[in-house]
Amino acid sequence: MGKISKIEVITGMSKLTNLIQELSKVGVRGVTVMQVLGCGVEMGTQEYEVELKEVMELLPKQQINIVVEAGKVDKILDIIKKELYTGHIGDGKIFVYDIDNVIRVRTGEEGIDAL
Repeated sequence: MGKISKIEVITGMSKLTNLIQELSKVGVRGVTVMQVLGCGVEMGTQEYEVELKEVMELLPKQQINIVVEAGKVDKILDIIKKELYTGHIGDGKIFVYDIDNVIRVRTGEEGIDAL
């Protein structure tokens, strides 16, 4: 069985459409998107605010999950970084995980075949 990875992206709400279009061009066939609340090390401070917040403020974000063959991860990461980058607070974070197995319930297929 080939290696499988999960890419999890937490980012602001505005970049999803272009990101999905670019991922589709390189053969990504499935994506899960959830609206979430969160903040990073800036604790919810907006870029235009002068002082950092002392108490966390949760901001609307989106979490994008992609499960792919491990060999495609670098190319997909390049696309994600390019599409999300603004150079401003809130561009997001990307997490990459190893996946032990994927099972398609309907057919019983496992591993890369289940993707």
